[in-house]
Amino acid sequence: MNVFEKDSNVFHLLSEGISEGIILVNTAQEIVATNSSAEEMFGYKKTELIGKSLDCIIPKRYHHKHDGHFSSFMKKSEKRKMGHGRDLSGLRKNGEEFPVEAGLNPFTLYGNTYVMALVTDITERKNYTLNLEQTVQERTKQLTDALEKEKELNELKTRFLSLVSHEFKTPLSSILTSVTLLSKYTETGQQEKRDKHVDTIKSKVRQLDTILNDFLSVERLELGKVNYSIEDFPLSRVINEVVYDANMLLKTGQKIRYPDNIDEVVVTFDEKTLALALSNLLQNAIKYSPEETTIKIIFTIKDDYFTIQVTDEGIGIPKEQQKHIFDRYFRAENALLNQGTGIGLNISKQHLENLGSTLSFVSQENVGSTFTIQIPRNIKSNTQ
Repeated sequence: MNVFEKDSNVFHLLSEGISEGIILVNTAQEIVATNSSAEEMFGYKKTELIGKSLDCIIPKRYHHKHDGHFSSFMKKSEKRKMGHGRDLSGLRKNGEEFPVEAGLNPFTLYGNTYVMALVTDITERKNYTLNLEQTVQERTKQLTDALEKEKELNELKTRFLSLVSHEFKTPLSSILTSVTLLSKYTETGQQEKRDKHVDTIKSKVRQLDTILNDFLSVERLELGKVNYSIEDFPLSRVINEVVYDANMLLKTGQKIRYPDNIDEVVVTFDEKTLALALSNLLQNAIKYSPEETTIKIIFTIKDDYFTIQVTDEGIGIPKEQQKHIFDRYFRAENALLNQGTGIGLNISKQHLENLGSTLSFVSQENVGSTFTIQIPRNIKSNTQ
């Protein structure tokens, strides 16, 4: 038996002062000595590892390669790190694997050759590295997302400014033209021509007012500064006002079919919100429908809901773009030649949903669209 097998006090005195695990093996790869750090690390009792094969602390999947590595190492007989460039794992008595680093030191004592492995459990370091990598990945993703959002925001601002410029420039040009022409019609017999241009000015001013209200509504929604007034009011009052304003925009031969079953209907809701939503739907129906078509307003009562539908015979919404129709500033490809801000439907939907109502639609390209507002009949209890 060699000096280690005789339980040398010198070895234990030196090895117990080291926090790393020490495993000594002979040329047959039998463990001949350990320190307490190694025993604790691998989950064995004192001296329990002595006499066991080194394989007992190496995961089984590495066994077939380990013999070759060990033989090669013994031939070179030089100090080195075990598994340089590879991830190493140790095997505890309970079968649990854990990451390790091992430095190998061959030496000869009393004519016998041994290898001392200095083993370090690097679980905490691995976890720290993994956590650090995850943190870096998360921060990188956050930064990438932030940059992407900033890019989208800049694009949105550019598009918004272009949109505002276009939407204001067109009606202002019409107003300027009408005012210029008005100044030329000075004779009494030209009143009809003056009235035509006055109507144009009124229409364009109303259009500008609608655009400004839409933009202000977006700002209030974003800042959370929207105050709703839930009151009882006759539905006919709102629809009458909305239809009256919409009639000013009708194309040649277009007409609006008024619902005939709302005279006695009283709605509990925010009147301005309903007027805003219906105005947007009617104006869109008029804008995107051809001449000589009918736009229908249909009212029904279904269970606990009032339902108001606006149906047109217009250009419809392409199927692949329908999922974006309520996105702010979005406009379908087949609608780009028509004036519009692309925010009317967005703010209408947000206001309605804030009050427990819904705005949905069905549409078929070149056939038409139907937009549906559903308002709970017990809206007071829903908004408290």
